[in-house]
Amino acid sequence: MAFPTSRLFSSRTISLGILFYSTYCHFQFVLANDVDSCESLRLGQYICKEPRIDDATQEPENCKDMIAWVECLPAPNVSCRLSNGTEFRFSGEEVGFNKSLPCRNVSGYSYKVAVALSLFLGWLGADRFYLGYPALGLLKFCTVGFCGIGSLVDFMLISMQDQSEKQLSLPSTLSCQLCRSFWDIFHLIIPTHSAH
Repeated sequence: MAFPTSRLFSSRTISLGILFYSTYCHFQFVLANDVDSCESLRLGQYICKEPRIDDATQEPENCKDMIAWVECLPAPNVSCRLSNGTEFRFSGEEVGFNKSLPCRNVSGYSYKVAVALSLFLGWLGADRFYLGYPALGLLKFCTVGFCGIGSLVDFMLISMQDQSEKQLSLPSTLSCQLCRSFWDIFHLIIPTHSAH
């Protein structure tokens, strides 16, 4: 016995289909209007403050572990969820979240001076005294640069700027890395440098 095809599209089947479709649309609408966290705002919905630049190192003042944090302000009438879980509508004056910027950890030591001391007086430990390691400098002085091998290794590390030495030494010239441009939601900000 054949199944009639007219029963497949009965009013009951159509009404269940409409019910499932409306339920699906309702959940899509509810989930789409859920407020996201402030860190997931799109470009144009927030503006970040410029970091304060240290004059000696030409890097952000709060640079730690190769990351500097800047405060970001969501645009007026933007609602988002703060890090503590509360929903907040911003007026454009409140800090909503912090954003990370890459930076170099430098402490103002001259790269040229460190290499010269390591090359000529490394066997006396002068390079380690200069870079702020008096215990290693004294050890190198007492052992005459670990019989020359320690002086050679130190010279190679300093001249190739090993990761630990990169945090200590400052290149002698200002690189393009210092000419940063910051985008915000309204315009491009190019830092102006005053001539001294």
